Amino acid sequence: MNDYIHEMESAKQAARMAGDLLQKHFGEKLIVDERTAHDIKLRLDKQCQQLIRSTLAADFPSYAFLGEEGGNGGEIEWIVDPLDGTVNFFYGIPIFCVSIALRAHGVLQLGCVYAPMTRELYTAQLGGVPTLNGKPIHVSTRSQMEQAVVFVGHGTHDGSGATGIRRFAHISSQVCKVRILGSAALSLCYIAAGKLDAYIEQSIHLWDFAAAQVILEAAGGKLEFTPRTSDALTGAVLAYNGLLPIHDTLHKISFDPL
Repeated sequence: MNDYIHEMESAKQAARMAGDLLQKHFGEKLIVDERTAHDIKLRLDKQCQQLIRSTLAADFPSYAFLGEEGGNGGEIEWIVDPLDGTVNFFYGIPIFCVSIALRAHGVLQLGCVYAPMTRELYTAQLGGVPTLNGKPIHVSTRSQMEQAVVFVGHGTHDGSGATGIRRFAHISSQVCKVRILGSAALSLCYIAAGKLDAYIEQSIHLWDFAAAQVILEAAGGKLEFTPRTSDALTGAVLAYNGLLPIHDTLHKISFDPL
């Protein structure tokens, strides 16, 4: 395991500070910078990202920064989603988080995900032990689809809508329950902690899952990312506990699932 102890402490501090800011403003009337049919961009997103960026830069000024609200990548870079679950936050649904990852020379080295409303802090370093509030976590031992609780995204505005709806219908008939939380990072952390068992999403951004990927894989899970763009910032994700026959189930659908 690489020694990124100081980076992890800085990430945890930044995540908690941003989480405190989000919690402070939860339930208030918020300024919307941009609104589309299926997404919202809040002024608070940018404020949280700036808070995270300044906190991390104070400790590691030479590291690059790549975030949902802009930034440039580099050989060693922070990958940040200051508010994963923006729509939930805006509508007063307390399922959202702050997500911070560190990538060095193309390899994700650490992940830190903080859910301020439940005060859950998920962390892991590459090759290390993943934790939830300092206690080790591991994926579930469920190996049968009928036992599984699965997150299935069905895109609405990226051209994957019809495919996603059919995938959703097929998977929902194979598993115990299907859930859509509205936060990719938290969903993946829930798999890492054994609360969920799989996650299927046709279109997702790198900053949505980078930190949680480190945590999930350290906990024994698997994540497969298929880039849809030349810069590999957007693509399809299939994540699971490493035991479910998720590929066999998807191959039974009469279209390419990912």
